[in-house]
Order: sequence, then C-alpha cells, then structure tokens
Amino acid sequence: MSSRNRLDFVRFSLGQGVLKFGQFKVKSGRLSPYFFNAGLFDSGKSVGELAQFYAQALVDSGVEFDMLFGPAYKGISLATATSIALANHPALKGRDVPFAFNRKEAKDHGEGGVLVGAPLQGKVVIIDDVITAGTSVRESVDIIRKAGATPAAVLIALDRMERAGPDDALSAHSAVQDVSQTYGIPVVSIASLNDIMQLLNEDPAFAEHKDAVVAYRAKYGVN
Repeated sequence: MSSRNRLDFVRFSLGQGVLKFGQFKVKSGRLSPYFFNAGLFDSGKSVGELAQFYAQALVDSGVEFDMLFGPAYKGISLATATSIALANHPALKGRDVPFAFNRKEAKDHGEGGVLVGAPLQGKVVIIDDVITAGTSVRESVDIIRKAGATPAAVLIALDRMERAGPDDALSAHSAVQDVSQTYGIPVVSIASLNDIMQLLNEDPAFAEHKDAVVAYRAKYGVN
C-alpha cells in the first residue's frame, strides 16, 4: 500500500474516533500515548470504507490468494465486507472472492460444524483488526490446515510494531513478527506505527503528541 494510502487510513481512523491520542491503559497494562479500537468502525459507511482500505492493502501486497477467512468475532464482518470490496476492485477485474468464518462454539444441529461460508480451500488470507497475543491467528491457521487449505497471509488494520512482555523481560520481536516467523507467512497491515509517526511529523495539529509517541516507541518499539 502506498505511503499516501497508509496515511489516508491513519487520518480516516482519526476521523472515525478509532485512533486517538492521549494516555490509555492498554491490554498489556502499559500506558500508551495512542489507542486504536477497530470496534468503533460501526456503521455501514465506515465499514465500507475500511473494507476498501483492506482490499487495497491486500492487492498492493502482491500476496496470491483464493479466499478470505475471518476469525470470530471481529473477523466475521471484516472478511464479509472486504470480500465485497475485492469484488468491486478494478485490479481483480470482476473476480468473486469467497470467504468463510468460524463459530466460537460448534453447531450441534443442521449442517453442524464450526465453519460458516465457502469451503476452505486453496490459499487463504486470515483477516483481523490487530495482532496482540496471536491467539486468533493460531486458531485460524489450525482450522485452515485441518481443512486441507493453506494459510497465505494475515491481513490486519494496524501494526503497532511493539514488543511484548514485561518491561524487564521484553521479547525480541513484536507479536506481528512472531506470527510471521512462527507460521512462515507474511503479515500485511493497512498501516503501522511508522505511518502514525509520519502523520505526527507532517501535521502540526498533532505535534503535541509526538514526543510521547517517540518515547513510547523508543521503549517498546521494533524496527
């Protein structure tokens, strides 16, 4: 995805209140100078635009794929909307991309099972909002491989580029890097902390937050 498109996504996220600057206690217990909550993409228009960013990032990545898989729960709407955006993307020339998602609990009536949507086959892109512990990726990879298909990539909205672990025992890699190395597949993000930093460098309106983000990155960030 081009630098300009990545910056457009950062601005879009700010406009939707999905990305905020300030001081936030995140899941890890750290105090972060910014917060990204993709759950706040919660209207037809915003999810439609979000899906176009996902579709463009996937097309620009050059990853070969046959279908999308969205891990429950957030991945369900993301896979659905992105498949629509891909169907309308000029680069795919009308190609109809199937998608599937999983249930949290197996259905014990009707057709049963944990999967909904198209049969998992070929090269499958896992789509989610962010990667924190990598749990949903691990579960998704297991589901895809058990079906005889191949995980091709993970597609996320934002890469925080952040090391995991307590302050006195930080991991060498970020959660995104760990996922990529563990499963041998690329992680494609619409934007990353680099793009947030670029916005802070370019736009005086957000200059007051720059020092805090720079300090946080120096402490927890990866290159």
